[in-house]
Amino acid sequence: MGIDKDSLGFLVADVSRLLRNTFQRRLGAGNLTFLQARALVYISRHEGVRQNQLAELLEIQPITLVHIIDQLEARKLVKRTTDARDRRAKLLFLAPTAQSVLDSIEAVVESIRDDAMSGLDNIEAAQTIAALHRIRANLNPEALA
Repeated sequence: MGIDKDSLGFLVADVSRLLRNTFQRRLGAGNLTFLQARALVYISRHEGVRQNQLAELLEIQPITLVHIIDQLEARKLVKRTTDARDRRAKLLFLAPTAQSVLDSIEAVVESIRDDAMSGLDNIEAAQTIAALHRIRANLNPEALA
């Protein structure tokens, strides 16, 4: 007996991969990578987040995040500051120029959401989102959204 190819884990992984690939394609070459965009969105949601905490949220190694933040900082999208309570820690904030990039990300996300939810009525779409929120909370109740 094998694992069902349409099990929850496989379906979520496939949808996640398709969303990432579609996002990267629609955002366009020469723009942010999916991971850079994700980091920027998380910083916008949690201004002042510590680098190590952001690495945990993104499920990447801290050194990988350092490279991503270096790239975002070079593009003048984020600012790093030293935490006054712990001089070893770095806090992350959006730069003023980040808003236009966040607006572009949001436009791409909305177009993908429209395509992904095509064929679902408003109730089905809302139920799908609510179910995914519940699943995430069930599996990781302490996580930041």
